[in-house]
Amino acid sequence: MASAAEQLASNLNFSTFAKAEDLKKRLWFTLAALLVYRLGTHIPLPGLNPEAYAQAFRGQAGGILGLFNMFAGGAVERMAIFALGIMPYISASIIVQLMTSVVPSLEALKKEGEQGRKVINQYTRYGTVLLGTLQAYGIAVGLESGNGLVVDPGWFFRISTVVTLLGGTMFLMWLGEQITARGIGNGISLIIFAGIVAALPSALAGTLELGRTGALSTALILTVIVVAIAVIMLIVFVERAQRRLLIQYPKRQVGNRMFQGDTSHLPLKLNTSGVIPAIFASSLLLLPATAAGFAGNSEMPGWATTIISALGHGQPAFMVLYGLLIAFFAFFYTAIVFNPKDTADNLKKHGGFIPGIRPGERTAEYIDYVLTRITVVGAAYLVFVCVLPELLIARTGVPLALGGTSLLIVVSVTLDTVAQIQGHLIAQQYEGLIKKSKLRGGKRGR
Repeated sequence: MASAAEQLASNLNFSTFAKAEDLKKRLWFTLAALLVYRLGTHIPLPGLNPEAYAQAFRGQAGGILGLFNMFAGGAVERMAIFALGIMPYISASIIVQLMTSVVPSLEALKKEGEQGRKVINQYTRYGTVLLGTLQAYGIAVGLESGNGLVVDPGWFFRISTVVTLLGGTMFLMWLGEQITARGIGNGISLIIFAGIVAALPSALAGTLELGRTGALSTALILTVIVVAIAVIMLIVFVERAQRRLLIQYPKRQVGNRMFQGDTSHLPLKLNTSGVIPAIFASSLLLLPATAAGFAGNSEMPGWATTIISALGHGQPAFMVLYGLLIAFFAFFYTAIVFNPKDTADNLKKHGGFIPGIRPGERTAEYIDYVLTRITVVGAAYLVFVCVLPELLIARTGVPLALGGTSLLIVVSVTLDTVAQIQGHLIAQQYEGLIKKSKLRGGKRGR
C-alpha cells in the first residue's frame, strides 16, 4: 500500500490538479477567507487618534508589541479590529493542553476520543473568551493612559474596545475552523502564516533600497540570501525527520488459519515541540522591554535600566538567555505533549511490542530514553535557527524580513499545506482507479 501511494504521488501532474474540482473549491475558499482576514487588519478601532497612536507604537515596536504585531499581520501597528489576532485562542489552547497533564478530569476527557476532544475544544473556546476579554480591557486602559491616543476616554470607549477586539478574535477563531473544515490546511496556522507573509514585500523592498543607496553591500545581501535558503532547507529536513521505532505484533489465529504477525513503526518527530519554545522564550525576554516602555525610563531605578539594556536585541545576554529558554521549553513542552507511559500502555493494549523490550514499564522507559536523545538534537536545532537571525542582525545590520520564529512558522505551515494538497490529489487518483476498475468489471460481465 505504501509503495502504491508513493507511485501515485510521483505521478501527480498539472492535469491531475486540473481535474480536482473539490480541491480547487477548497483552495478558492481558503484564499477568500484569508483575504477577509487581511481586510480586517486594515479596519481601525473606533475612537483612536491614528497619528498619536502610530508615534506611540514606534516607541514600543522593539518590545512584545512587535512580536504580537508580527502574529497579527500588522493589525497591532494599525490597532485594527483584528489587533488581538488569534493569540488568545493559541494561549487558551496551550493552557488547556498543559492542564490536561495535571488535572485528572481533563486527562480523562483526553482519553475519551472524539467526544472528549469536543469538550476540551469547548473549554478552549471559553478560555479564549476570558483571555480575550482581559487582554482587550487591558489594551483599552493602556490606550487611555497614553497622551492623546483616545479621542473620548471613558467607559463607552472601554466597552466598545472590548466588544470590538473580542469580536474580532472570535470571528478569526470561527474563520480558522471554517478553513480547516472547508478549505485546505490548518485554518489557525494559515491565518498566522498570512499575517507573517504579508510583511515580506515591504521588508524585502526596504532591504533592496538599502542596497541601492549603498547602506548595505551587494555581497552582504547575497550572503544573507544564501544563508536564508540554507536555513530553510535545514528546517524542511528537520521538520520532516523522524526516529521510527519498530513495533511488532504477535501472530494470530483465526479459525484454523494462522496469520503472520504485522510490523509497523512508531514515528517520533525530531522536533516534537514545534515552534512553541521560540514563542515562549521571545515573549518572556520581551516583557521587561515592554514594561520599561510603558513605565518610562525616568521612573525606573538604575539597576532596572541596566538589566533592560543587557536584554536588548543583539546583546550577548539576550542571545544566551534566548537560547537557554528555547532549550528549556523544548524539553518542557515535549514532556507535556508526548507521554511515553500512555504510548506504552496503548501498545500493550493492542498487543504491540518493541523487539527486545518488555511491554509496559520497560517500553515506556525505552521510549522516554529515545525521546530525550532526539529532543537534545531538536532543541539544538531550534536554538540555532532562532539565534542565527539575531546574530546576523547584530553583526551585519541587515533588517531581516523573517526572524527565526516566523521562519519556522512559515516553512512548517507551507509543508503541512502542501502535504494536504498532495493527499487530496492522491485520494482523487485512487477514486479514479476504482472507477476504472468497476467499469472494466462491468464490461467483462456483459
